[in-house]
Amino acid sequence: MLITPNRENLNKIVIMNPKGGCGKTTLATNLASFYAVRGPVPAVMDCDPQGSTMSWLGKRPPTCPSIHGIAAYKRNMQATRSWQLRVPGETQTLIVDSPASLNHDDLRELTRDASNILVPVLPSAIDIHAASRCIADLLLVAKIDRRDRKLAVVANRTRKNTKSFDKLMRFLDSLGIPIIAVLRDSQNYVQAAEAGIGICELPPHKVKKDIRQMELIIEWLDGWRDRRRISMNPGTVHHGGNVTSIHKPNFG
Repeated sequence: MLITPNRENLNKIVIMNPKGGCGKTTLATNLASFYAVRGPVPAVMDCDPQGSTMSWLGKRPPTCPSIHGIAAYKRNMQATRSWQLRVPGETQTLIVDSPASLNHDDLRELTRDASNILVPVLPSAIDIHAASRCIADLLLVAKIDRRDRKLAVVANRTRKNTKSFDKLMRFLDSLGIPIIAVLRDSQNYVQAAEAGIGICELPPHKVKKDIRQMELIIEWLDGWRDRRRISMNPGTVHHGGNVTSIHKPNFG
């Protein structure tokens, strides 16, 4: 399905959940904008036939920091597949927005060389069920090892002090997989998407609470090298909480 370069300096972030509407594209576009602002130029690979990430990128103002877009869902008979999916040599971060449904072969291929895998989950019974199946497939089919600490969950579109929120958090706690952020149900994400930007590019006074949760995700993603080093050398003692402990962010 995908051919991505096996580079030691490439942080390949795969965003995955078979349930449509769970916020994969919202997460992908906001991460891309964060990395673009920070530099160097990141790449975002849209594997979903709906092309929502590429549509967002098409609306991005030319004055904003650049993001390299890869429309993986398209087929160009005039070019080889490897050429269509090429990642620029200077790119250090590749964000993959996966399609809603994947067969087992595609699941293994998509995650094979991932350094981070994020599963966004919404607070509803249907979404929790879909997320549990997704995580089971990642562990059993794609053979993602929990000890590698490359798999994490993002609670999305949440509202504090609701039964659905409490049910979601109990479910996430039961997984033994890091819950690295809790994104609230905010119009800031909608406004940013409509403008082709990320929330980090909105006025700071409007997005203070949302920015903090996105920063928690970035902090965890940036620890991929340390986590990889520890998984390759299990005897290594690391004193940083981001690597070894389950991250339970506060909802603010």
